[in-house]
Amino acid sequence: MLILSIDTSTRTGSVAFLRDDRVLDEVSGREETPYSTRLFRDLEVLQSRAHFRMDEIDVFAVASGPGSFTGLRVGLTAVKAWAEVYGKRIAAVSGLEAIATQSKALEGVCAENELVISPFLDARRGQLFGSSYRWRAKSRCLELIGEESILSAEEFVVSAAANSVPGQAVLVSPTPEVIPAGLLQQHLPGARIEVVSGVLAPAIGRLGFARANRGELVNALHLDANYVRRSDAENAWKDA
Repeated sequence: MLILSIDTSTRTGSVAFLRDDRVLDEVSGREETPYSTRLFRDLEVLQSRAHFRMDEIDVFAVASGPGSFTGLRVGLTAVKAWAEVYGKRIAAVSGLEAIATQSKALEGVCAENELVISPFLDARRGQLFGSSYRWRAKSRCLELIGEESILSAEEFVVSAAANSVPGQAVLVSPTPEVIPAGLLQQHLPGARIEVVSGVLAPAIGRLGFARANRGELVNALHLDANYVRRSDAENAWKDA
């Protein structure tokens, strides 16, 4: 299965080309130019290096949020158009889930483990996008606890503490600096933040492959963005 994975939800942004769950190539880069304006340039570079045509893609995997309004609109609109033109299906993937799946805590996790991972991402202006996921050994996937939200750092840490097994909190982010160390000491003593890559397209592609295997794909008509409490996010986020 050939998968083209797109992340336009953050300033970094990325595109990746996968065969099943194996990343064959990727293009990313943090620049001042919004990623939404670099998507097609990077896609052209990826195609020239990986030598594939758009009509050869079996599944388009795309970040559906949370993140930049403008970025999400550009990425989702592009994927909708490609899926419609080439008659292919789409895997809509949460960027926070893509962050969570990079946690080293998932390596070798046993069936009996009660593991909760709380990913977060800078949402600007003193807020962050955050959520918590519980590992389900039977289905070998992460299950969202509650909902993805836009929160203050303290609200997120309190929420992560409430969702986690005492003494086993796992916080994961590519932007760890948005949570002051003092908050962890206060609400999650002994916990630390695992720093992971902000290049999300490879993880989104792997999650897209897993969704395809579970039959959890959508068509262009049903693809939608998760903007997360629309009015709050719109005020908090500087378009990436």
